Amino acid sequence: IDLLGRAGRLDEAEALVNKMPFEPCDVLWTALLGACRIHGDVDRGQYAAEHVLEMDPQNDGAYVVLSNIYATTSRWDDARKVRKAMADGGMKKGPGYSSIEVKNNVHEFTV
Repeated sequence: IDLLGRAGRLDEAEALVNKMPFEPCDVLWTALLGACRIHGDVDRGQYAAEHVLEMDPQNDGAYVVLSNIYATTSRWDDARKVRKAMADGGMKKGPGYSSIEVKNNVHEFTV
């Protein structure tokens, strides 16, 4: 899902999720949601976010990505509504982490 999505093949990624012989987990829907952010696909992003939040209502990352999709496409009212839903649910965006290994030493960065 992630590779198809990053390559811009969102139709194929969504079709694959929907054709799986098992119930897709929130991780798969989150991968599609992230791809929708990259490629600015608002409608599919909303669809993916609904699935993520149905399975994990406290997934602050899904709210943030959906809000960013709206903001990128100048849908400011929708972005505010998503952020308000987060606040009303007592959620805050947590810090982001990255790590890199250099000469067998792992370095972590927090943003």
